[in-house]
Amino acid sequence: MKGKYVNEYTDDFSRYGFIYLMHHKSEAFEKFKEFKNEVQNQHGKSIKALRSDRGGEYLSLDFDELRKECGIVSQLTPPGTPQWNGVSERRNRTLLDMVRSMMSHTDLPTSFWGYALETTAFTLNSVPSKSVQKTPHVMGTGKRPNISL
Repeated sequence: MKGKYVNEYTDDFSRYGFIYLMHHKSEAFEKFKEFKNEVQNQHGKSIKALRSDRGGEYLSLDFDELRKECGIVSQLTPPGTPQWNGVSERRNRTLLDMVRSMMSHTDLPTSFWGYALETTAFTLNSVPSKSVQKTPHVMGTGKRPNISL
């Protein structure tokens, strides 16, 4: 089993999505640090702002200290207004709809949902989007995705 929970981060500019699977919600801070390092080291970019829905995992003192230390602006949406975080909310819905569709067409146990989610995220990053001129992968990384087996 790859994880029970997921943290999904979406770059507003490129619509590139990052997926991090977790066994417990308490892993969110460590997964954010992993995400931050990936963005900096693999994509050569820095995180300027983080928009969230006031989830408790993003409001800890450790998280706040790291955010301030790195100069990341916190953008907290008002309670009960998912439309203010529309890009991520739509992407989450699309990801989960695609995963449910994939899993409903197979006899695999539900423990494989994490693999299906990673495959779906890779697919969404690799296909054109109406929101950006190139694929999210090309916009986010500057490279074409490797689709060879």
